[in-house]
Amino acid sequence: MVHGVFRFEDFELDPARFQLTRAGRPVRVEPRAFDLLRLLVAHHDRVVTKQEILEHVWGTEYVSDAALTTALRTVRRAVGDTGADQRVIRTAHGRGYQLVAPVRVVGPAGDDARHAPPRIVASPAIADDARPSAAAQEIRYCAAADGARIAYATVGEGPVLMKAANWITHLDLEWDSPVWSHWVRGLARGRTLVRYDERGCGMSDWTVPGFSFEDWVTDLETVVAAAGLERFPLLGVSQGAAVAIDYAARHPEQVSSLILAGGYVLGRMKRARDDAERAEAALDIDLARVGWGREDPTFMRVFASQFLPRGSQQEWDEFTTFQRRTTSDENAVRFLEEFARIDVTAQAARVRCPTLILHSRDDGRVPVEQARALASLIPRSRLVLLDSASHLIGEGEPAWDDFLAHIDDFLSDPSHS
Repeated sequence: MVHGVFRFEDFELDPARFQLTRAGRPVRVEPRAFDLLRLLVAHHDRVVTKQEILEHVWGTEYVSDAALTTALRTVRRAVGDTGADQRVIRTAHGRGYQLVAPVRVVGPAGDDARHAPPRIVASPAIADDARPSAAAQEIRYCAAADGARIAYATVGEGPVLMKAANWITHLDLEWDSPVWSHWVRGLARGRTLVRYDERGCGMSDWTVPGFSFEDWVTDLETVVAAAGLERFPLLGVSQGAAVAIDYAARHPEQVSSLILAGGYVLGRMKRARDDAERAEAALDIDLARVGWGREDPTFMRVFASQFLPRGSQQEWDEFTTFQRRTTSDENAVRFLEEFARIDVTAQAARVRCPTLILHSRDDGRVPVEQARALASLIPRSRLVLLDSASHLIGEGEPAWDDFLAHIDDFLSDPSHS
């Protein structure tokens, strides 16, 4: 199979970066649909049969016609095609489908043993300042019990730190994100960082059978098994802290220590004390419902200003662009609805490993009272309040160096192994 970067019309498809662009601008495509498009582009010289599609995209011959139709419709919408027009993708009735737009291949050619992307490995490199880089990252896929494909990555060298997934991530794109780039590099320096994209987000499947808190915990269990981890420290950030707490309570034999950053016991709707706070929690969801898919960034800046309260207008705009590339507007609403219902009160009380709780003193997204609640519930916990208003601390803040130093000190304590 020929591989490289594929160009057709004003589109460019880069399989290695898992990216589709149009006239240089990213086009959002959920993973299953991306795999289908990649298969059709790579075999543009012929009709690709339904059996081939099922084998390479789903890994099985038993997929409903509705699932295939949905994926094909998503691909056609991404490339500006329709079932009636068929300018780019032609249906060969009774046979399969063919990408009929002229295709040019840019880059090296060769044979690819498999089409489905269980593993993406970039050539090794060392950053100028010796920090882990995107080029040194290895991305793999594993399948949850319900068939959802979860993308996970390892980067760095040394003792393992496992990070539970949270919202607004993308294993590849976050290396250039104003929110996550310094987190990934800082957490992976001197250790092996294992992280993954939540179902419905980033490089994991966007269309999934389940979308519940229980599914998130199961996905963490799936990644731990796929990565071959036995005993390790576990980090949870924002809503990922609740997932990490639940996992630590279920698997005390595996979690040596727990780090919670910007976490909470109760979601916004659960902790609402009156009608005004319930209305505020509902507004949070409505903002995503109205604003996520719009070109006008006004609505989305509300989220950006909460995550980066001291950020510049440019940083807010970059964050807004990154948000849209991590998930769909439908999934953004589903995430927020599920976050609002989180309650890990009982699970937190069952955690027995040493726990470090880090929280910005003036966090505008998750109130500091939630950090204090965690510290009161988890028996062997220590609370550290950082001098910041950011939900996710920025690289330029003085609190960032403190944040990393507390983690380094905590993980180097021999009693926490």
